[in-house]
Amino acid sequence: MLAVVVLGVVGAAKVFSGSAGAEPGLNGAPDQPILTVSATIANDGLASPEPTPSPKVSPGTAVPATVAEAFGRAWVNHRDVTQEEWYAGLIPHCTETLAAKLAGVDPAGVPAERLTGEPVLIPYADEIVDATIRVDSGLLRLRLTAVDGRWLVDGIDWERG
Repeated sequence: MLAVVVLGVVGAAKVFSGSAGAEPGLNGAPDQPILTVSATIANDGLASPEPTPSPKVSPGTAVPATVAEAFGRAWVNHRDVTQEEWYAGLIPHCTETLAAKLAGVDPAGVPAERLTGEPVLIPYADEIVDATIRVDSGLLRLRLTAVDGRWLVDGIDWERG
């Protein structure tokens, strides 16, 4: 009895949907397959990721890793120096925007004593690079940007670790 009811419901559904006697599968499918990869285009973006941008360096200027390390060394050099001396050590390596934010900062609040690793660069564009440097108390994170063909630190963060 249950089988008869089920067959009746299925049959009625086919009649009302207009698909009675239709072949199983897709209806109205194109004659040719739809291609999502072009044989004539070398890289359509599906087969491999975009290449990582590489930082541009103007001739005669320091590479991002060198700037990041120099800034990091000046940042952790907060013992036995005045605020002015500490700040003066940072200035050559940072943008005017960051310099303004660091003016008047008490170096006693720096949560690290020394660098314990080399800078690791993460390029985002030809003129924007993030650098991370291990310090004795965590991780120093720096944002570098190219200003007039010269790499400078434009942002700083620290992560306990």
